[in-house]
This record gives sequence, structure tokens and C-alpha cells, in this order.
Amino acid sequence: MVTVALAATDGMLHFELSLAHEVFASAPDGVTAPWYDLTVCGPAAAHVGRFRLEPDAGLDRLRQADTVIVPGWADIDEEPPAQLVDAVREAHEAGARVVSLCTGAFVLAAAGLLDGRRATTHWAHTEALAHRHPRVEVDPDVLYVDNGTVLTSAGKAAALDLCLHLVRLDLGSSVANAVARRLVVPPHRAGGQAQFVTAPVPDRDDHPLAALFPWAIERLDQPLTVQDLARRAGMSSRHLGRHFKAVTGTTPLQWLLTQRIRYAQELLEQTDDGVDTIAAAAGMGTATTLRRHFNRTVGVPPDAYRRTFRSGAR
Repeated sequence: MVTVALAATDGMLHFELSLAHEVFASAPDGVTAPWYDLTVCGPAAAHVGRFRLEPDAGLDRLRQADTVIVPGWADIDEEPPAQLVDAVREAHEAGARVVSLCTGAFVLAAAGLLDGRRATTHWAHTEALAHRHPRVEVDPDVLYVDNGTVLTSAGKAAALDLCLHLVRLDLGSSVANAVARRLVVPPHRAGGQAQFVTAPVPDRDDHPLAALFPWAIERLDQPLTVQDLARRAGMSSRHLGRHFKAVTGTTPLQWLLTQRIRYAQELLEQTDDGVDTIAAAAGMGTATTLRRHFNRTVGVPPDAYRRTFRSGAR
């Protein structure tokens, strides 16, 4: 069971704090794997936005957690309290994975955890973060950055993307998908350092790609080409490519590859099928092809992924 400490002090944003609590406090229906043990930590009762919050434990509890989450910091022109900064730094030194949501990156930067690392925050504050902390490599164009033991997200909805990413890393894609379904959001949007990216959803039902995405996902075992997708969408291949770039940020072929990898992950978690069978079902052809693309995309071979995540996903 992964222990999660959620920092809560005066000056934090209630949206990101509530979002993290919603993801990690309780398991979705049907998930039988051991869930997170979440503790809200703060020095005293905190005023979070317009709300008053009573923490479960003091900030010293951060040092005992596997994962520490720092929600958004409301006023980036105000230095975060030294007690919070010290507690976050000490937790990381004790081995915790430290995560900032939105402008919580300013707390991590004040603690020195972002020095020499790539990081992000809300797009409106990336210049301020880079100016105030020049040793941080600030990337304004991503949803989140995963440095292993230090993770940062962009603003608001991207904080949810990062929380789902954490669930996916800890418990597998099937469990993360279950959380996303409970929250009625896509399991992940394209962009950033995401290791597990699924299809974004067009904003309108009448968008030219709205019907194409589910059609293609139902046929991942088939050798689909750009021409096949364009014919189904009723447009030229060049026009299709422009639509894909606008909606997904990538090309039709890269999008297809991402969906095949995602489907292979689910099969590895949920079935006893061999890698050859899964490669065919996901449209990857051979086990060799699946292993090459899977290892490059996910970072581990299919067999290692199954050993790591399957028990948690069940």
C-alpha cells in the first residue's frame, strides 16, 4: 500500500487539493487492489481558498510518506512558509516521491528540489518560475514532467492528468482508467512526459474525428493505414493529418501506435495471453515488434510490465 501525504497550509488552492483528495482517498467501485493510505498534513487548521480545513497530522508526517503531494500555491509572489518548504525537502531526502500540482512547483523550487531538473507549472507563471529559480529548466509546453522522484504538473486539469499518471505508475493502466471513468474524464490527454497516453476527445460531437477515434480503436487488430482512416473520415490524407495535429498534437500513425501500446498494456494486465497473441490482437504483428515499441514507449519490456502491474490492476 502506497502512503500519500497531502500538504495543506494557508495559502494553497482548494481546487488542486480537493482534486488530489478525490483521486487518492478512496478506490473506484470494482477495484480490489490495496488502495492508497492518504493523510492530509498541515501545521494547524488551514484556510484553503474560502474553506477551512482540519489536517489529519502535522507536516512532520510528510517524512513518513511514500508520496508527498503539494497542491497549488495561491500567491506566487509570496514566499511559501519555511516550515512547509523544510518539510517537503526533508521528505524528499527521506526517500519520498514529491509531486507538485500547478503552482505548487514554487514550493518545490524553494526547497531546491527542481534545481537542475526539468519542470513545469501553470502556463501563466512559467516565466516567473524561470526568472525566480534560474537553475530550473522550465518547460511551458507540457502537461506534466516526471523526473522519477520529483514530478510537476501544469495548471488545473493537468493536475488531474498527473494524479492519474501516478495511479497508472503504481497500480497499472486498468486501475487508472477506472479512476478516470469515475471522474468522467479521459484517462490521459496527449502531451508532456506521459508514458501512457490515450485518445483525447474532440470538443464537439460533430467534429470530423469524433466518430473516427472509436471506429479505429475497435479495429486495432487490423493493419490500418492513414489512407484507411482518411477514407473513413471522408477527407484527404493531408486534411486528416491537419485535423489530427490540431486535436491530438501528433500524426495519425503515431496516434495509432499509442492506442496499440495502450491496448497491449490492458491485455498484459487482464489476460494470460502470450506476447505473440497480444501483439496480434493489438495490431503489432509480431512479438519482436511489440517488444521494441513497448520498451521504447513505456520504458520496460512487456513481460516486466506484466509482472509489475498485473496484480495491482486486478
